Amino acid sequence: MNPVIAVDADIGSLDPGNRVGTTEGNIIRSVCQTLVRFEPGKLSWSNDAAKEIRQVSDTEFEFELNAGQMFTGDFGEMTAEDVKYSFDRYINGDNGKKLAYADDMEALKSVEITGKYTGKLILKHRSAALWLIGICDASGAILSKKACEQLGDKIATTLIGSGPLLLKEWRPKEQFLLAANPDYKGPFKARVGEITGKIIPERRTSFLAYQAKELDFTAFDADQLDTAKTLPDTDVIDIAGVDYTWIGINVQKGALADVKVRQAIRWAIDVDAIIQGAYAGATSRAKTLLAPGLLGNWADAPLYNRDLEKAQALLAETGLSGLTFSFTCLNDATSLAVAQIAQANLAEVGITLNINPMDSGAYWALGADNASKDLELTLIPYTSKFDPSFQTQWFLGSQVGLWNWQHWNSPEFDKLHQQGVETLEKAQREAIYIEMQKLLDESASCIWITHGRNFFVDASWLTPMLLPNGKDWQFEYFDRA
Repeated sequence: MNPVIAVDADIGSLDPGNRVGTTEGNIIRSVCQTLVRFEPGKLSWSNDAAKEIRQVSDTEFEFELNAGQMFTGDFGEMTAEDVKYSFDRYINGDNGKKLAYADDMEALKSVEITGKYTGKLILKHRSAALWLIGICDASGAILSKKACEQLGDKIATTLIGSGPLLLKEWRPKEQFLLAANPDYKGPFKARVGEITGKIIPERRTSFLAYQAKELDFTAFDADQLDTAKTLPDTDVIDIAGVDYTWIGINVQKGALADVKVRQAIRWAIDVDAIIQGAYAGATSRAKTLLAPGLLGNWADAPLYNRDLEKAQALLAETGLSGLTFSFTCLNDATSLAVAQIAQANLAEVGITLNINPMDSGAYWALGADNASKDLELTLIPYTSKFDPSFQTQWFLGSQVGLWNWQHWNSPEFDKLHQQGVETLEKAQREAIYIEMQKLLDESASCIWITHGRNFFVDASWLTPMLLPNGKDWQFEYFDRA
């Protein structure tokens, strides 16, 4: 049997450096080789494309590739030149344009070729995160230089890899098909012949499809947990979230440029009501960027419990009245519930919210070419990685016009981010990331909602494999129970 699974977002870009979300990341990691690959369900890793990696110093690593690793589509054997080409894109940009995920490889200064299969990774500085969120993850995917030069911009829709699986088919907005790569030479051969991914943005729909036995694996919403537990031949997976969903406020847009307006909005929105009404009370409330359990979690972060008097007093100080803002969100039941609660909350202090729901393709396209400049309030769900620098990078000044939809720019925050990347001592890093979260808090540009809780059902004959954040799926390790 080959599994049929649901994913909640279509493929946006298959270019590893410009991917949009988890759908592409999960596909890229299974189709492409990385120098080292995450082990099943773990943050530890083992060699994949690399036969050997040796640390020469704090800022220099030597690697040797396995010979005979072939790219699909007759694009030939992987060599050190392909590694250099793939990583150089993060260093130099693509035709001078910074890649969306360039900061995953920020520490990388250069790649030197020393032989057909050998080379060196030269770092600008020590890095605590390069391997965890860069080399091992989708950003570390090794592309075929020949294929990329031939395909040009089509690398966004055509993925040429040498990994355990290959992307056999993609029908936009419908489904994709992954198949075992018979030419894969590495140690992590696919355990099932094919995986069909059905693109179903609404989890209630995918959960019904699972109950109708049209799917073998899907995420589902918290309010369906009791139902899930009663389903026959079904395993329920429950993973505490480390992601972050927040209401972002564009600090450069109209009246929102006044910090008192932003503070008033923060005091007026009832996050506890959102947790109960939109998430069925089945997830915990967030109060800062980094989730409990992650390095740098700010345990003493303030909790802004709804206070209409404070909100109204702040608005009175501004002298502004009759404010109207747009609230942009994904067009799914949970997001719409959040929007409607926020709309009702703000109406009580005289602020009108016009809800602007968007399908996932149009919504995530706001992360390019400064398309986010006209956003006002936005409900933003992001997936976390396992090093705090991954989360903080999206709030940098360099991300304005890309993924920093708050358009908040703090040189001090940017400086601390760089210090956090370069510092290896745990206690020092923790202090740095707490200070960064304090700056975010002072900006009143983010209203933290939840770190999430991930629920999945799978047919008892199937063993899916997920990394500890619950969102990064390892298709190459999906197996029959």
